[in-house]
Amino acid sequence: MSFELNRKLAAPRAPLPTAANIDPVTADIIRGAFETVCFEAATHLGRAASSPIINSSNERNAAIVDANGRLAMGAIGTPQLTFVNQMMVRWALMNMAEYDIGPGDVLLSNDPDHGGGHLPDYCVYAPVYSADGELIVFVSLQAHQGDTGGKDPGGFTLEATDIFTEGVTFPCLKLVHRGARRKDVFDMVVRNNRFATIAGDLAAMIGGVEIAAQRLSALTAHHGADVIKAAINHSISHTERRMKEEFSAWPDGTYEGTVLIDADTMGTKDVKVHVACTVQGDRLTVDLTGTDDRQELVGVWNTFANSRSYVMTQVVAMVDPTIVKNEGVFNAVEIIIPEGCIAQPPPNKPAALGSFHPACEITEAVCLALSAVVPERAQPQLYKIGMPNAVIGFDANGMWMDQGVDCRSMDSSAVQGIDGWGSCPASLGNLLLSEAEDAEARFPILNISREMTTDGGGAGQWRGSPGSLNVKQVLSPTMAMAWMVSADHPLRGMCGGDDAIPYSNHFEWGSPGQYKIERTAQAQLPQDAVIAYQHGGGAGFGPALKRDPKAVKEDVLDEYVSLDAARSKYGVVLTGSLEDYTLEVDHAATEALRQQMGAAA
Repeated sequence: MSFELNRKLAAPRAPLPTAANIDPVTADIIRGAFETVCFEAATHLGRAASSPIINSSNERNAAIVDANGRLAMGAIGTPQLTFVNQMMVRWALMNMAEYDIGPGDVLLSNDPDHGGGHLPDYCVYAPVYSADGELIVFVSLQAHQGDTGGKDPGGFTLEATDIFTEGVTFPCLKLVHRGARRKDVFDMVVRNNRFATIAGDLAAMIGGVEIAAQRLSALTAHHGADVIKAAINHSISHTERRMKEEFSAWPDGTYEGTVLIDADTMGTKDVKVHVACTVQGDRLTVDLTGTDDRQELVGVWNTFANSRSYVMTQVVAMVDPTIVKNEGVFNAVEIIIPEGCIAQPPPNKPAALGSFHPACEITEAVCLALSAVVPERAQPQLYKIGMPNAVIGFDANGMWMDQGVDCRSMDSSAVQGIDGWGSCPASLGNLLLSEAEDAEARFPILNISREMTTDGGGAGQWRGSPGSLNVKQVLSPTMAMAWMVSADHPLRGMCGGDDAIPYSNHFEWGSPGQYKIERTAQAQLPQDAVIAYQHGGGAGFGPALKRDPKAVKEDVLDEYVSLDAARSKYGVVLTGSLEDYTLEVDHAATEALRQQMGAAA
């Protein structure tokens, strides 16, 4: 566990050795088969898992990593997870003999200091061999688990100063040996978890990778190992070439972005993430030098693998979306993360909350920097939520936990030509967010409302999507946990657009004891207490005074924008009545007001 290990895990990998020559059509057919296998594995997990985080919210991802540790294919899952898989597999590849890894094995990893993300993101993976015993690929499934066996349920300990407080770490643990499940190991993992659902989730992950391994074995037998390896090499090389073509069209220069986190969990204010993106010919360098490295910070440590992943999640959003996401994207981009900063912490730092912040500030800073280069793709791929309201209680069946991952609208920013839309940003992939009714069926809670907030999206030539006010009542005494950020520093607008509205959170809402969560909370709530969580909306893109006045009128009719904001933010003068739906734009008055506002700016 060291910075040296991080350097080894992130080092570029060579192409697979092969004597086969492959044509582009065959290579693409095999690449498509890889994608299908990943989709089938992820779908199996989503349908077979016990936890609503996986079976309802779809917080899972599948990937294929080749025998040299290169990402060969990622599923349409959760994008941030896509770019972490290969780092954990690389640790296994470095220790094949020591761990006695062979055909039929299934392994588990979640260790932040051995290539992992945060502890709740379990990675289960299996090797695939050719008929003559040559290792070809690993197939991997990664999913967020509801608990990690640490001090606090869910693995999110607000005051944690080391990883051991947060739960049990697995650098590489064998769950299945040569096709036979290791009951002692399986039971040990299940025993170190608060929730009975972990047994079903773990079994579903094992089943998913075993099915995928069978599919890939059959594919290898059909085409031959050399052809499969040639197809992987071709796909990665093609992606690298496409990425470099994109960068070659960008103007050379260094572009910077700085984003602040309101505070760490102990209240230290304005934690900084700084990014400098340098374009030089066909190369892009993303340098996080200048990012906060104060060792006394608490709760804002992102793992090295996660930081690389969040950089890449934003970079690939800034290029042609048809480019296949595999190791080729890393071959085309140099990522520099200073050792000891919050984006590459020393060993044993806590990591659970870092996957919220600074992870999201990393993507936001990259987007801000590159918005000067490719403004037409400048939409931040993130979620600015500090931490969902985790609600924990006890009943006749033991402890229950509502992790607060049900439906909400947040962080969907505008991009050039398109208003922000949907309930979540594209970076969350196929994360659906579970239905409010699902949580009510499982837990003693009542979702009172999930309403979008008027003026809840940043103003701009293209408007951010409004955030939602989520109001929830607990029907029995519970403990509630929260970490609030993005109140002082909400989601940033792009290219002259306004920032999104800030997040806020209140416990015991509407009662004489109502109070606002200023930083963190671990509170006991009485029966029937109400929580009101205001999610920030998306940010705007482009100057608000350039928005089409007719679009502003429609926004007012749809209650996305208030009459006051139409005038004060957009400079649009409306006549008629909102109640009677008779609003009309006074174009002459609007033009005069906009000239006046523009001159005063």
